[in-house]
Amino acid sequence: MIKKTFAALIATAGLLSAGAALADKPGAGWITIEKAIEVAKTKAGYVEVYEIGADNDGYWEGKGRKADGTAYEFRIDGASGNVLREQKD
Repeated sequence: MIKKTFAALIATAGLLSAGAALADKPGAGWITIEKAIEVAKTKAGYVEVYEIGADNDGYWEGKGRKADGTAYEFRIDGASGNVLREQKD
């Protein structure tokens, strides 16, 4: 009984961690991560992008710093490459 419960627990944990990993990968037709960083720098004025990753809602989400030293969080549309949101971090 304990072995079956433990095996089920391990299997469930494995499935949940695999799903979480798949949720944070760029989708088909997305711009590359390099292009997303370029967009953040050229279109939104970031001098440094120090964190960026794929969001499971279709966006590149990241953190960076602008020339005045202020840190921001930003969101770039994964397909179009448009900067959709910026807010102070």
